[in-house]
Amino acid sequence: MAPAAAEAPKPRPKFLRQYELIDRVLAYDPTADEALLNRAYVYAMRMHGSQTRASGDPYYAHPIEVAGILTEYRLDTATIVTALLHDVIEDTPVTKDEIAKLFGEEIAELVEGVTKLSKLELQAEHMRQAENLRKFILAISKDVRVLLVKLADRLHNMRTLHFIKNQAKRERIARETRDIYAPLARNIGCHRICVELEELSFQHTNPVARDAIIRRLDALREEQGGAVALVSQEIAARLESSALPARVFGREKSPYSIWRKLQRKSIGFSQMSDIYAFRVIVDSEEDCYRALGVVHRAWSSVPDRFKDYISTPKRNNYRSLHTTVVGPRGMRIEMQIRTEAMDRVNEEGVAAHFRYKDASYGLDLEGMEAAAGRDPLANLRQLVQVLEHGGDSEELVEHAKLEMFLDQVFVFTPKGKLVSLPRGAMPLDFAYAVHTSVGDTCIGVKINGELKPLRTPLVNGDVVEVVRGSKPVVPPDWRSLTVTGRARSAIRRHIRQTEKEEFLRLGRASLEQVFERAGKKLKDVSLRPILERFALENDDALFDAVGRGRVSPSQVLETAYPGMKDSEREAATARRKIEGGKNATLYVRGGGLTPGVSLHFAHCCSPVPGDRIVGILREDGEGLDVHTIDCPRLAEYEDREELWRDLNWTPEAERSTISLTRLHATIQNAPGVLGLVCTIIGEAGGNIVNLRMHHRQSDFFDTDIDVEVRDAKHLTNIQAALRACPSVETVDRTRG
Repeated sequence: MAPAAAEAPKPRPKFLRQYELIDRVLAYDPTADEALLNRAYVYAMRMHGSQTRASGDPYYAHPIEVAGILTEYRLDTATIVTALLHDVIEDTPVTKDEIAKLFGEEIAELVEGVTKLSKLELQAEHMRQAENLRKFILAISKDVRVLLVKLADRLHNMRTLHFIKNQAKRERIARETRDIYAPLARNIGCHRICVELEELSFQHTNPVARDAIIRRLDALREEQGGAVALVSQEIAARLESSALPARVFGREKSPYSIWRKLQRKSIGFSQMSDIYAFRVIVDSEEDCYRALGVVHRAWSSVPDRFKDYISTPKRNNYRSLHTTVVGPRGMRIEMQIRTEAMDRVNEEGVAAHFRYKDASYGLDLEGMEAAAGRDPLANLRQLVQVLEHGGDSEELVEHAKLEMFLDQVFVFTPKGKLVSLPRGAMPLDFAYAVHTSVGDTCIGVKINGELKPLRTPLVNGDVVEVVRGSKPVVPPDWRSLTVTGRARSAIRRHIRQTEKEEFLRLGRASLEQVFERAGKKLKDVSLRPILERFALENDDALFDAVGRGRVSPSQVLETAYPGMKDSEREAATARRKIEGGKNATLYVRGGGLTPGVSLHFAHCCSPVPGDRIVGILREDGEGLDVHTIDCPRLAEYEDREELWRDLNWTPEAERSTISLTRLHATIQNAPGVLGLVCTIIGEAGGNIVNLRMHHRQSDFFDTDIDVEVRDAKHLTNIQAALRACPSVETVDRTRG
């Protein structure tokens, strides 16, 4: 038997050695703190120790490679050290305080900002996605380097994702990368990272489609590769002959961007005309426009295919001229014209602005904003505002995706200030982009000097003027008139606040009425024992609970005055409620009534003094049911005259009783309307004892209101007062 072959030695893991990493940093930042970098490198290796990754490599190879990715973007020493340490809090016993002691408070804050919370792994996928997003965006609002480290971390994880054996886990991570991290990279202008994250995600979420597109690209490259090189040479020659030296090269669309366009436009691969695009790099902004003139004079431009992102940069500070021409050999050519500085910012985003300034190395935000003419982190600040308006996890992901994915449209204020919005945005999106208070008080809009509906989509170049009211009025259906997460979350917040105020007013009014009827005053009562009984934090929480029907006013009164019985409360108001039983004969009389018979007031029609009434003998011998003469239930007894009794009210009933009846109202769905309805009933002398809302729509909702009234005339007056309110569509007494 042949001897067993010796086991081949395992290849050494491929990651940057200590000196290689430091040499990379020193190449662009000679003032970097070598000692700090050395300590961080060694500390990360020691802390992660024998931990390994799914690939079999030692775990410390991962933070070292993340740091290596960030050196490609020439980031500062603190960011590189953060990359080396970004997993030590999560995966080792190290604490933030220990990092602060060894490496400084700045690096400790950055590491904490990147660290995942372990409990997020136990939550549902959409919850984990939302909480990660919330955490990173809030951290980014303090320091954008947190996001840069996280993006590099995710990029290296995606490069090694194929080592994870569980396919479902691979697909989940890839979807999260595509939906959250790639758009975040695009949002801060890191095009290079964004494209690679999208491609790596595509590889795991739809490998069949990706392989098919790659095969088509290989065939196209073989067929047209020579033509692309010739076109580049011809464009460069035309520019050089006009004394405009330029660097010209062709680029190929990525498989994922091709797939996204095929899906979005429902076209086939052969119908795509912009798989190849040409980039023209010139020396100055002025040369960009001169080069555009040369190109348009040489070849016919395609209508509606020119975009000037230099004068109006994209929201992530992307700047370039885009045009499409029918170029040499009749080829349809998409062309991008920009300077070297623009090209670097377009590819690297915020990371492109780390440079020397005043003998120090760091992120030059002032120079960045001056170059682009706007806040470089404006997009992320808008996402922070979405977070501040609250909402649940699903809302957060929805709004964040709205902010990150949609393309843009440029409009102007009447004073000429440029406002960029997602494509498809409407006037309310513009109003909330200007300021939350402008959106809340918007009652109309003028577009280019003409009054237009709030549903009008905005287009490039529109001048938008918001017509404002004196106070905030935000109908719930306004959410259908917006596309931005900022506007939708602000509307939702305002509606929640308005509803809360409405329930507070309703609850307070209900309690004041009940206490007044009992001969007491709410303001003279200590609410502390009531709050303790119902486990409520403060007075407003009590009024809110009463307004929403979670606590009844009678329970509050009973808690405040434990010994007070119903009869005492009735005596305090010198009124008696009409109730069923033998005592009901105090209020109802009629021929043929047996002395001592029990009378029961039917709930189907709730008779009140002044109604024409009739009695129906119960077949079980338990007395008589009292109905109004027009109650629909009486149709059941049409053929049984022996059960009918003629009844009428006694003077006592018409003089000193309270009756309970139910109103059914259809009310406009707008802030404050429910409170207004309750106020009208209270001012008319009615006492609401119960209220239930149902069939709530965007415009109207139905409500059943149980009201205590004196008699039929009193009830009619309340109905008339409600019908006079423009916000009340219908109001009827419930019968049957």
